[in-house]
Amino acid sequence: MSPKREKDAITGVETTGHEWDGISELDNPLPRWWLWIFYGCVVWSIGYWVVMPAWPLLTDYTRGIWGHSQRQQVVADLDALKASRGAIGEKLTSMTLEQIEADPTAQQAALAWGKSAFGDNCATCHGAGGGGAKGYPNLNDDVWLWGGSLEDIRHTITVGVRSTSEETRQSQMPAFGRDGILEPAQIRDLSEYVLNLSGRSTDPEAVGRATQLFADNCSTCHGADGKGNRAFGAPNLTDADWLYGGDKQTIIETITKARSGVMPTWGGRLDAPTINALAVYVHSLGGGE
Repeated sequence: MSPKREKDAITGVETTGHEWDGISELDNPLPRWWLWIFYGCVVWSIGYWVVMPAWPLLTDYTRGIWGHSQRQQVVADLDALKASRGAIGEKLTSMTLEQIEADPTAQQAALAWGKSAFGDNCATCHGAGGGGAKGYPNLNDDVWLWGGSLEDIRHTITVGVRSTSEETRQSQMPAFGRDGILEPAQIRDLSEYVLNLSGRSTDPEAVGRATQLFADNCSTCHGADGKGNRAFGAPNLTDADWLYGGDKQTIIETITKARSGVMPTWGGRLDAPTINALAVYVHSLGGGE
């Protein structure tokens, strides 16, 4: 049975027949301003269907009388950007990196181009200003695993680190604990030896026990003095700069499990002038050699 509709004694408006706790729902009309907006939206939507791409079809979509396409607009914008960059792009490609830095006009263009590319591709890991984070190198200092010259930086950007390029920068520290190469006690002694290299060990007996361990297992890459080797991407263990942390527990974790950070191979993803501009920009951050 349908609800009983009555007129409200106070307002004279007919009710909907619904009542809650003695309160009746009035059947008031929608506000006129709301209705006009609603009708306007309906008219607008019909016009939009006519002039703009709107309805999906089985193999295509309705094009609309204006034939507008956001995809085509993006392509056109990219083409316009490439055209505007064409001359400077050719210049950045044809000049050496040293020539770019020596030419104020080319350098200014490279820095602007490189900063934009850095923000789009590199800042997620290295930070907006290149300051890095745990596991991501600081590009503002003078500590470079693979070298900080312009050419070194460009090569690293191009081939990446432990990435997909056949020429990628490659280094692999053994997982001495996980793979059973060293016992936990030996790893603890070795961590003291590493701390001693930077003058921070408090256990000379452990350092003495680990001297031969370091010579047998670590010196090939890090050097007998622990100062690293860029040919292997092996870090200097005598300074205060640590990619993953230099406290004893973190050093033990590194020796036990090893680290295998990856930097993408940007060659093929980015064109030559962009990579050159990135190299110049990173070199300018303060740590370039």
